[in-house]
Amino acid sequence: MKYKFILLAMIATTGVSAQTTTSEKVTTMTTTSQSDIQTTTPSGQTEIATLGAGCFWCVETIYQDLQGVSKVESGYSGGRVDNPTYDAVCSGTTGHAEVIQVTFDPAVITFREILEVFFTVHDPTTLNRQGNDVGTQYRSVIYYHSKLQKTVAEEVKEASKEIWDNPIVTEISAFDKFYKAETYHQNYYKTNPNQGYCSIVIAPKVKKFRQKWAHKLKS
Repeated sequence: MKYKFILLAMIATTGVSAQTTTSEKVTTMTTTSQSDIQTTTPSGQTEIATLGAGCFWCVETIYQDLQGVSKVESGYSGGRVDNPTYDAVCSGTTGHAEVIQVTFDPAVITFREILEVFFTVHDPTTLNRQGNDVGTQYRSVIYYHSKLQKTVAEEVKEASKEIWDNPIVTEISAFDKFYKAETYHQNYYKTNPNQGYCSIVIAPKVKKFRQKWAHKLKS
């Protein structure tokens, strides 16, 4: 689907839903609670977040820029087939979502902050769709790795209602398996910035993210 709508994106949208968040709304999202015990974790330890927010090319490059993130891999989770291929996932028959797996230091950036970014860099109100990318593989989803992650995910999802006009449809499910995507998908945006989808759809999202989250970017 990514390859098919580039011309439509050029004349219609940049792949971002018509519904957007505003700076004023984002500042009203308060999610701090006692469940943020990750903030006491010594630096050097790592945690994993597995997130689906549409095309993994876009989400991958956003999280690569965040302080405290040491690795981001694109892949597939939540499906019924072992070792799925990209073509099979795109067919919608495997049940997988395109996801990223983020390895981060919770003493530098908490799981809560990871999710606050998540809920502001994609549209969590469109079911199985991000812009012109349509299909269950593009669903909004958080695969939690612990009870604490589940709790935080539910809290941040609830708080995010303050910045979106329509109901949030993000799925929150227990993590099962992660299948790393084919090599050419890894680090895709940064190695292919002039590719049509990257320049037309991803670049505007990345620019907006870097402006909004400048205080959390790597130097």
